[in-house]
Amino acid sequence: MITHAEIIAARILIVDDQESNIMLLESLLSDAGYTNFQSTMNPEEVCALHRKNSFDLILLDLQMPIMDGFQVLASLKTNVSDPYVPVIVLTAQPGHKLQALQSGAKDFISKPFDLIEVKTRIHNMLEVRLLYRKLEQYAVKLEKTVQERTAELRESEARYRSLTELASDWYWEQDDDGNFTKVSGPALEMLGVQVGGLAQNAANASVSAGSGWNEAEREILRERVQARAPFLDFIFSRVNADGSEQQFRVSGEPMFDRACRYIGYRGIGVEITPSTQH
Repeated sequence: MITHAEIIAARILIVDDQESNIMLLESLLSDAGYTNFQSTMNPEEVCALHRKNSFDLILLDLQMPIMDGFQVLASLKTNVSDPYVPVIVLTAQPGHKLQALQSGAKDFISKPFDLIEVKTRIHNMLEVRLLYRKLEQYAVKLEKTVQERTAELRESEARYRSLTELASDWYWEQDDDGNFTKVSGPALEMLGVQVGGLAQNAANASVSAGSGWNEAEREILRERVQARAPFLDFIFSRVNADGSEQQFRVSGEPMFDRACRYIGYRGIGVEITPSTQH
């Protein structure tokens, strides 16, 4: 919410070639409690003043010599980066109101001034403008927070990967179809598996039948994966073509997204083959 203190402290610029109108509006603003306003009788100064002060509201007369209010509106849209130009036009010509709104003005005040109407329109416009500013600031803050959290998550993931690699021979991730999506360490060389060709097994993936793997162990592990159950220090083994045996110990857990949908497994593994068999 926008407080009364924020509204009366808003930055306001009065643009009118008639000194009497400026004096009237300044007196009105002062009586209403506004404390931060200035004026100019030179419309050519408006863009530079707005770039310097970033006004929360510009009260702009439409009928001025040298440069009328419509030209000022066009110049503000072209030369000022602010996507929300906070302008209320001042006009005695009813036919100019629609044109002014189409040119980028946000509201209008009719001449001769109705003081109650002027105060109300200024207050309402400032409330909208300040709220728009707060939303912009919140969006910037939110984007910064998201970037910081993303960096923290990436750093945390990097630390996690580093630790798992130090504590194991390999780290692996699989998708919900059993395909390896990430592997670090010598898993592919150790196990002789192929990325993308897994057979629903979160530890040794697509090892073809008859390749020496202990089918009873593989079946137990396959059942745990199908049940979406974690496994810790699961031992499985295979007999190589030369008659030597390899043993592996793996741990894994299922992964789920924010909607609690299963998306695969991740885990670590080590070879525990007795040294006498190397």
